[in-house]
Amino acid sequence: MKSKKREIIAIALITSMLSMQGLPIFAHALQINKKVIKSQVTEYKFDNVNLTWWKSYDDEILEGYIVKAINENQDLKIATLKVEEAKQNVKLQFSKELPSFMVGASPAMTKMPGATSSDGMFAVPMIMSYEADIFLKNHDKTKSSKKLYEISKFDERAAYISVASAVGANYFNIVKLDKLISIQNEIIKDRKQIYELTKKRNLQGITSTADLVRADKAYVLATADLSDLKKARTIMLNSLAVLIGESPDNIEDLKRISYEELNYKKPIPQEISSETIMKRPDYLKAEKQVEKAGLDVKIAKKEFLPTINILGLAAFMSTSASNSMNWTNALAALGGGAMLPIFTGGARFANLRLHKNKYEQILQTYYKTNLVAIQEVNDSLSNLKLDDEKYQKNLKSLDMQKADFKYTQTRYNQGIISNLDLLQQKESLLVIGKMVAASKTDCYIDQISLYKSVGGDL
Repeated sequence: MKSKKREIIAIALITSMLSMQGLPIFAHALQINKKVIKSQVTEYKFDNVNLTWWKSYDDEILEGYIVKAINENQDLKIATLKVEEAKQNVKLQFSKELPSFMVGASPAMTKMPGATSSDGMFAVPMIMSYEADIFLKNHDKTKSSKKLYEISKFDERAAYISVASAVGANYFNIVKLDKLISIQNEIIKDRKQIYELTKKRNLQGITSTADLVRADKAYVLATADLSDLKKARTIMLNSLAVLIGESPDNIEDLKRISYEELNYKKPIPQEISSETIMKRPDYLKAEKQVEKAGLDVKIAKKEFLPTINILGLAAFMSTSASNSMNWTNALAALGGGAMLPIFTGGARFANLRLHKNKYEQILQTYYKTNLVAIQEVNDSLSNLKLDDEKYQKNLKSLDMQKADFKYTQTRYNQGIISNLDLLQQKESLLVIGKMVAASKTDCYIDQISLYKSVGGDL
């Protein structure tokens, strides 16, 4: 009795120690482990978009939008969920390689004919079934399912790169439109003054009515162009809001830097190595699709082989639950069989030819993906070089136009030309300013296009 009491006390002490020390330590360790996992997941997301490349723009607002898109964009969340779906499909397929085991309980009440009483019975059936994977058909199906899982991860990475590129392109387009709208307002102001001066000169008989109509038309067209620019900016702001998981109703709160702060210029690579192209997610996905298609052909061939099943059955039956697990009350059976389909109406041959055909299609898609990847990289690099060249030429034109306008101002101050001539010269300067703003931001967008074409590996 004393020994029993000691055991109870010992168990109580151990339980108390675990509750006071072990469990909090375990909970703390679990909390740290969750933090580590969360940190790894976050780092994995940022690696998908090569956040270091985006940081090189030295724009905290843009970087903040990229980070927010990574965390809040619905398309990226869907892509991540699809990866998890593919992962569970792998586990589901792998379960078919393992034996299944079921156990149950079956209470019953029986009454025989002619008897005045009933008898109770309790049965515990256990069933085991297993498809002996001698020819590794189920194993190959699991490998094929794993290829789909790997493909889903490449799709996820491609989605991250695409969303980040869209955020960056929209952002710089908005900055460009801000600048163009500002210049367009100056042009409208300038054309309004030209129209008013022309109107006065027309009343004085100095200029013709045709000149007045042309000045009025130019003023109206300038206001129409401003409406188009504002419309384009609103569309871009709405798109940016959706990309970062915000409501389009909040576009007025979306911040950005000014055009004048765009002072960073990335170096233009002279060439892109083929190894970089081979790291594109669509290229890697195409490789996995070819590998999966090859496995599917292999599986289709194994459909011609017999299926070997093993079945085991055990049941304990008794009229009393207390002795139901007694071996004398047991019923057991173990058996197996091999099934070979002889005639299936040509289904197996058609299935094999179908998968061979799919393999050839996927192989051609792989070749095409390779060619398209090279084309996209070459196009992006060429556009970047040519737009940079265009931007440099526009800068020279702007410098020359500034010098010309300064000369015109001097002539106006000397009374050689009229205010109307000065305003017309100023408008030419503003128009070239719009060209410079457009070509400069085009270079930024070309950089993003190149980033996307190489799969973010810049």
